[in-house]
Amino acid sequence: MATRSADLPSAWSPFSYRAFTVLWTATVISNIGTGMNTVGASWLMTTLAPDPLMVALVQVATMAPAFLLALPSGALADIFDRRRLLLAVNALMALVAATLAALVATGRIDTRALLFCTFLLGMGASFISPAWLAIVPQLVPRPALGQAIALNSMGINVSRAIGPALAGVLIVELGFVAPFAVNALSFLVIAAALAWWRPTGATHSTLPAEGLGEAMRNGLRFALHSAPLRATLVRGIAFFLFASAYWALLPIIAKDSLGGGARLYGLLMGCVGVGAVLGALLLPHVKPRLGGHGTVVAGSLGTALVLAVFSLIANPTAAALASLLGGISWLFVLSTLQVSAQLALPNWVRARGLSIFLTLFFGSMALGSVIWGKTASVLGVDEALLIAAVGALLGVALTWRVRVGEGDVPDVAPSMHWPPPLILLDRPQDRGPVMTAIEYRIDPSDTPAFLALMAQLAQSRRRLGVIQWWIMEDAAAPGLYVEYFVEGSWLAHLRHHERVAGTDRLLQARIHALHRGDQPPAVRHLLAPPVGSTGG
Repeated sequence: MATRSADLPSAWSPFSYRAFTVLWTATVISNIGTGMNTVGASWLMTTLAPDPLMVALVQVATMAPAFLLALPSGALADIFDRRRLLLAVNALMALVAATLAALVATGRIDTRALLFCTFLLGMGASFISPAWLAIVPQLVPRPALGQAIALNSMGINVSRAIGPALAGVLIVELGFVAPFAVNALSFLVIAAALAWWRPTGATHSTLPAEGLGEAMRNGLRFALHSAPLRATLVRGIAFFLFASAYWALLPIIAKDSLGGGARLYGLLMGCVGVGAVLGALLLPHVKPRLGGHGTVVAGSLGTALVLAVFSLIANPTAAALASLLGGISWLFVLSTLQVSAQLALPNWVRARGLSIFLTLFFGSMALGSVIWGKTASVLGVDEALLIAAVGALLGVALTWRVRVGEGDVPDVAPSMHWPPPLILLDRPQDRGPVMTAIEYRIDPSDTPAFLALMAQLAQSRRRLGVIQWWIMEDAAAPGLYVEYFVEGSWLAHLRHHERVAGTDRLLQARIHALHRGDQPPAVRHLLAPPVGSTGG
C-alpha cells in the first residue's frame, strides 16, 4: 500500500543536515562542470566527425567504462575507506580534464584523443559512483533517505539545466576550450568538500577485509538472491535501454532535425535538467499515490511519448517541451529505482549492490547508444527514435509483473542476534570449507508451512555467502529435519554472523516457533580437516 504524503518527510528535509548540504552543493558544482564537458565533447565531435555513430560514441566512451569497472569499483568502495577513495579519484579526474582542455587549447585534439580522454573520465566516474551513492545513508537518517536520493537526482539535473546551457554560451563566446577548463576546476570543489567531511555513525567489522575477488563474488551472490534488488535491475534494463536513444541522439536532433547549433543543443539539455528539477518537486506527491511500480510505469510512458515527439515533430518549441517531459520522466524512474536498490542493501554490500545497478545502467545506456546511433545511420534519426519509443512501451508490457518499491521496507541492518559459535579447535580460521547443521523437530501438520519458510531462509543464507544449502528429513525419525549449509571458510562463517539482518531474525523466529523440541534447534559446526592431514 502506498504511504500517505503526510507521513513522509519534506522533499527538502535532507538539507537540515549540514554534511548532506555541503556535499550536495559541491556535487552540483562538480556536475555542472561534467555537464559542460559532456556538451563540449559531443558538440566538438560533430565538428571533428559529424557522423551519428561517431557522436553516439562519445556517450559510449562515457558509459562503457562504468559498465566494465563498476563491480570492482563497488567492491573496492566496500573494502576501503570510501571518503579517501573519492578524494583520490577526483584528483586524478581533475588531471585528465585539464589535459583535455590543454589539447583543445593547443589545437592538438582529434577524434581519438577526444574519445580517449572521455573514456578516462568515464573510468573515474565508474569508481566514484558506487562509493558516492553508498555514503548517502551516512549523511541523512533512514526516513529521509528517499528524499535525499531524489535531491541527489535533482542536483544532477540542476547541473544538466545549468551546465549544458552555460557550455553552449561559452563555446560560442570563448571557444571549445572553456567547458573543458571549467570541468577541470570543478573537480577541485568536490575534493575540498570531501576533505572537510568527517564521516560519523559507520560501523566497521573487526574481521579482516575481504579480498577483491571474494568481495565481488559475494556482491554478485547477494544480488542474485535478493528479490527486491533483482526486480530493480530488471525494470532498470527495460527502461534505460530505450531511454538512451534521446541522450545519444540529442546533438544530431538539435543540429540536423531542428537545424540549430550549440545554443539550441544546450537549451534542450537544459530543458531536460529543468524537467528533472520539476520531477523532484512532484515526486513526493506522485509516488505516494502511484507507488513505486506506478511511478516507474508513468516515467516509462512519458519517455516513450518524448521519443515519439522528437521523431514526428521537427519544431524547436515542441522539442523543448518534450525535453521538459523527458527530464520529469527520467527523474521519476531513476530516483524510484535508486531508492528501491538502496533499501534492499545493507551497508556491508551497499557499494557492490549499487555498482551492479550502475553496471546495468551504464551497460544499457552504452549498448543503447550504439544501437540507436547505428540505427540512425542506417534508417535515419526519426526512424530510430520511433523504434525506441515502441521499444519503451514493450518494455513496460514485458516487465509489468516485476514490482519495485512496494510492500514493507526490509530491515537490512545487522541484527547481531546470533550467539558466538562454540569453538574448541585451534586456529579454525585456517580451515575450510565449513558446514553448519541445524536440527528442527516439526509436527506433520506444520510441515508445509515449515518448508515454505525454509525456502525463504535458503535465499537469505545464500545472500550472506552460503555456497551450498540443503534441508533433509531423518528417515529413522519422521519430523526430524536437518538444515545443512556450506561456506568457504571459517572467516566467511564469522562474516555471516555479522551480516544476519533484522528481516532474517524475524524469519528465523517464525521457523523456530514451529520447532517442537524441548530445547532450541541444535546447531553444529563441522570443519574440514587441516590441510595435509587426510593422508595420501
